[in-house]
Amino acid sequence: MKVEIPQEIKSILKTLGKEGFETYIVGGCVRDLLLKRKPKDWDVATNAKPPEIQKLFPESIYENTFGTVGVKTGAEDATLAIVEVTTLRREEKYSDYRHPDVIEFTNTIEEDLARRDFTVNAIALDKDGNYIDPWNGEKDLKDKIIRAVRDPEGRFQEDALRLMRAIRFAVQLNFEIEPKTESAIKKQAGLLRVIAKERIRDEFIKIILASDGGSARGIYMLEKLGLLEYIVKELREGIGIGQNKHHIYTVFEHNVRALDYAAQNDYSLEIRLASLLHDVGKPRTKAGDGPDSTFYNHEVVGGRMTYDILNRLRFPKRVIEYVTHLVRYHLFYYNVGEVSEAGVRRFISRVGTECIEDLLKVREADRIGSGVPKAVPYKLRHLKFMIEKVKTDPISPKMIKINGNDLMKLLNIEPGPKVGKILAVLLEEILDNPKKNEKEWLEEQAKELNKRTEAELETMAEAAKKRKEEFESGVEEEMKKKYYVK
Repeated sequence: MKVEIPQEIKSILKTLGKEGFETYIVGGCVRDLLLKRKPKDWDVATNAKPPEIQKLFPESIYENTFGTVGVKTGAEDATLAIVEVTTLRREEKYSDYRHPDVIEFTNTIEEDLARRDFTVNAIALDKDGNYIDPWNGEKDLKDKIIRAVRDPEGRFQEDALRLMRAIRFAVQLNFEIEPKTESAIKKQAGLLRVIAKERIRDEFIKIILASDGGSARGIYMLEKLGLLEYIVKELREGIGIGQNKHHIYTVFEHNVRALDYAAQNDYSLEIRLASLLHDVGKPRTKAGDGPDSTFYNHEVVGGRMTYDILNRLRFPKRVIEYVTHLVRYHLFYYNVGEVSEAGVRRFISRVGTECIEDLLKVREADRIGSGVPKAVPYKLRHLKFMIEKVKTDPISPKMIKINGNDLMKLLNIEPGPKVGKILAVLLEEILDNPKKNEKEWLEEQAKELNKRTEAELETMAEAAKKRKEEFESGVEEEMKKKYYVK
């Protein structure tokens, strides 16, 4: 694929060049050009100082101390809307293992390239189309190698996030990490402790979203090089933990294989995270050993662990809650002929219509991660059919043809727990028989329920809640024992 230099970049280079400034295209976009990939962003380096850059580009932003000016181009393409134009510089001392203490502007592109992380990112393209490559990055691109510029240990001490970036580039590009660089990662792994969780999260997401088997490879590499301990240490609890007769892999391998399935199918970040973490609670719930070992309530324990993991990594609240929900409810039993339509309605009511499809995808990942040949067996296809059949039925309080205000007016009662209990009992009736969702019937039933004592109503509401939480049929206990769940 031939990648042309965009007109917006040519215009910036031309404007700077007219004033006698040297200009270079640098960084990841040069790497991508050499790999014949479309760059995800564009960066320009110049010997012009920030005030000189701003003078030439009034529509620009300069809000840092690193000499980087964001030039607004007006392009509709998001990768070109703001182009970073940075003054050539060199850096010294990194007290926080992340940012340089000293930044000095320089006039040579070679000095600027010498401060960069990896050789494949330390290549520049000048205005005449010549590549400037003092660290042999082009050769490493051809050899598919990630190699640190100069001393690898020094590079990682300057910016400890580079420890993860090395793995991220390796899995995104399907490259190998050069032995000395790999050895330095192992030695410096503990430096991740000082990096902000948000930065770790962002690199972790990029690894999880890698394609072509990269996400699973990334997890294995994080473990091999000692970094997983500082990112998702809970996953490591599954290393070497055997399962029962329904699994041929250890817990750790199973989780990573589930992630791989989700990635191979290009599923969302949330589904990939849930697939990776769905059985994270198994090591803490394992009882016995060998083919008959059990992991009772691992989905509940795993849900709590997932919440803690994602919260620690500063994921957005929406992502935390959604992934936790998928992990908590990923374990369900369904067999054709043993679960009624009412049971399926209760299942949907419990897990929510908005996540049914994603939950089934996690279940597919779980199956493939266990070593079975089919992601969607007949019983799972039948469940999808049943869900499609009943999903328009009333399955939540909002879908009942009577609401809390209606009840308070009808029964002349004040707002309080009693209203919710009556609604819960009414919903349970409708889950059994959607045809009862008629206002006249609901009003008559509500009047009868209002005659009940508080204790009776409490008992009925609790019974409704328990039934809502049951997806399995009357053979629940027998089937759960058979499938080692509880």
